[in-house]
Amino acid sequence: MRDMNEPVSDQEAIREPRLWRDNGWTARVIKNEDDDGWAVAMTPDGQVEPALVGPWTMGRDKKNPKPLDTAAFNTLVKTAAEFVRRHEQQLHATLHQQIEIAHAGGRATVTLDIEPDEENPSALLRATDGSGEVLGEARVAPGFKLTRASASRWAEAGFDLKSVR
Repeated sequence: MRDMNEPVSDQEAIREPRLWRDNGWTARVIKNEDDDGWAVAMTPDGQVEPALVGPWTMGRDKKNPKPLDTAAFNTLVKTAAEFVRRHEQQLHATLHQQIEIAHAGGRATVTLDIEPDEENPSALLRATDGSGEVLGEARVAPGFKLTRASASRWAEAGFDLKSVR
């Protein structure tokens, strides 16, 4: 079992007042470009851009930022990791949609799997019955809207590709 105080990454831990790195994350306190305050940028190891940037507390002198500490860093890591996880879940839900419809006296599951690609994005529409047998499959535009109505129309047309365009 891994010691929770051990860094996850190969990078060495850093614990400075404005820069902390540990457990796969780097927290950097930066000047807030929008006002006179400070912000903290949370960047996962291996990434160039921060996953999350948020306000940071002023120190007692009201000019400089409060120094990072263990408790603050751990809270920032938890918040940033949750933010990334929610973003990934939202992306997954956008790229992989599923609807169940009534079909042939039973239920059919219609899925739309979007394959993002900057040059040639595509999507696969697939219908399966309750036992997982494929009833129909069609390549569609990545902007195809999977709704109960569009899935039902496709099923009523015998899963003919022309009915979904």
